[in-house]
Amino acid sequence: MVSLPHPYVLHAAVSAPCLCCRKGKDQFDNLEKHTQWGIDVLEKYIKFVKERTEIELSYAKQLRNLSKKYQPKKNSKEEEEYRYTSTRAFLATLNEMNDYAGQHEVISENMTSLITGELTRYVQELKQERKSHFHDGRKAQQHIETCWKQLEASKRRFERDCKEADRAQQYFEKMDADINVTKADVEKARQQAQLRHQMAEDSKAEYSSTLQKFNNEQHEHYYTHIPNIFQKIQEMEERRIVRIGESMKTFAEVDRQVIPIIGKCLDEITKAAEAVDHKNDSQMVIEAFKSGFEPPGDIDFEDFTQPMKRTVSESSLSNSRGDGKSEPKFGSKSKGKLWPFIKKNKLSLKLINLNTQVWSLIEGAGPEDFSNLPPEQRRKKLQQKVDELNRDIQKEMDQRDALTKMKDVYIKNPQMGDAASVDHRLAELGQNIEKLRLEVQKFEGWLAEVEGRLPARTEQSRRQSGVYEAQNPSGVNSCAQDRESSPDGSYTEEQSQETEMKVPATDFDDEFDDEEPLPTIGTCKALYTFEGQNEGTISVAEGEMLYVIEEDKGDGWTRIRRNEDEEGYVPTSYVEVYLDKNAKDVHKPLQKISE
Repeated sequence: MVSLPHPYVLHAAVSAPCLCCRKGKDQFDNLEKHTQWGIDVLEKYIKFVKERTEIELSYAKQLRNLSKKYQPKKNSKEEEEYRYTSTRAFLATLNEMNDYAGQHEVISENMTSLITGELTRYVQELKQERKSHFHDGRKAQQHIETCWKQLEASKRRFERDCKEADRAQQYFEKMDADINVTKADVEKARQQAQLRHQMAEDSKAEYSSTLQKFNNEQHEHYYTHIPNIFQKIQEMEERRIVRIGESMKTFAEVDRQVIPIIGKCLDEITKAAEAVDHKNDSQMVIEAFKSGFEPPGDIDFEDFTQPMKRTVSESSLSNSRGDGKSEPKFGSKSKGKLWPFIKKNKLSLKLINLNTQVWSLIEGAGPEDFSNLPPEQRRKKLQQKVDELNRDIQKEMDQRDALTKMKDVYIKNPQMGDAASVDHRLAELGQNIEKLRLEVQKFEGWLAEVEGRLPARTEQSRRQSGVYEAQNPSGVNSCAQDRESSPDGSYTEEQSQETEMKVPATDFDDEFDDEEPLPTIGTCKALYTFEGQNEGTISVAEGEMLYVIEEDKGDGWTRIRRNEDEEGYVPTSYVEVYLDKNAKDVHKPLQKISE
């Protein structure tokens, strides 16, 4: 009789790995969820940094727009306002805000390159690595499950063979105990039982081999393959945690790097604020708006109880005003002279008219010669106009010199261009320069009158502005009207007297009383016809020969003579002058030259 172990004992011995496989699979699922959560956290942090960079860029843009909005516009009145220390400090603040905005742009750029870009690439690599590790884990899990299925099949086959052998053994024993069964049947039953026992032994050997192989595979799975995979997943997760920590540190360092520069911007703003000088600004306001008028003298007391005293008081007041019968000398200073803003016995209007003058100065409105301004302000405006015209002349002369050089190059190298194509532009520049020079002389004449160098508008100043008066008579008339009107636009009964005071008679006219005629210094030929319609000029015809009695002194005019009674000024560009140092006057002396 063959004795075999109970098959359920072996079943109980190998049933535990199935539970371990299920638990291992559950742990893989948990790890997969956790690592996916880690990637989600990393992507969330990337999104956070990206939104921070967008905020920094938007903030920098808004700061730049704010600074640009309050920057002074070029060639505007705002530029003049920035000569004060307080407004210069504000301008420095605007400039520093530009640099301040630039640092926020640097923050955005550094965060984008050092954090957002790097982490985005790292997330892609992390996803690939995670996918590879869990693929290896699932592959190992499938392999151990396959080995377990093979073991289960071998175990069931061994169990079946054992049961068949047990039944065959029992049948053999029953046949052997029955006396009615033939010997042949007993032998057949014995052989069948031995065959079943042999099959059970073979199944046992196969099951034992399969079990040993499974145990080896299981040991490798749980002590080698799975720990290695878990170790790689752990290292991957730790690298992710370290990387996000380093990114947060970089996040702070990017801000910290620009703090010194931002501090310098703030220091510059503080320095500009400390440079504000209220005394200097006040002095600049005084210099800008001082009128140059002397304070008005005391008003005489008029005693109406005594008619004689009243008459004397009225006569003294009329003399202090200047009633047109005796015009004051130019440059003379009278203690009783009143400001031009004062009206007769209207003290309340004095401050109103003064304020009107100041507002007229601020708004920049008025006649061409600025005669509506106080003397000091008029002098400054005229000087500014002269400087501006001189700069324009210099620009035109620079262009003319450049075109002249270009023309010389074309003449030497005709293949480079046509020299004649430049002539038209050169002629235009020459005319522009001539016009600008006449403008300069006109404003210099007005400036000289204000500064006291010229007591009144002489013949030379009149001829300098004659062409402009002819070209724009309406402008001249309007200027004259402006000079005759009061600052507030009203017209009073004293206007005729005030007009007479503005252009007083002087002793300068006496210099022309007994002036001898000038000798001729050469001849000239008229290149063009000139219609001398203004005072001090003379008309000439093209090709006419005339005598030169005074050269061009830089004002663009030459003084010529036709006969004893006809002489005057013509534009220098209209005549071709032939000077003769030995020339003598062939004309008889002229009579007294009058204005």
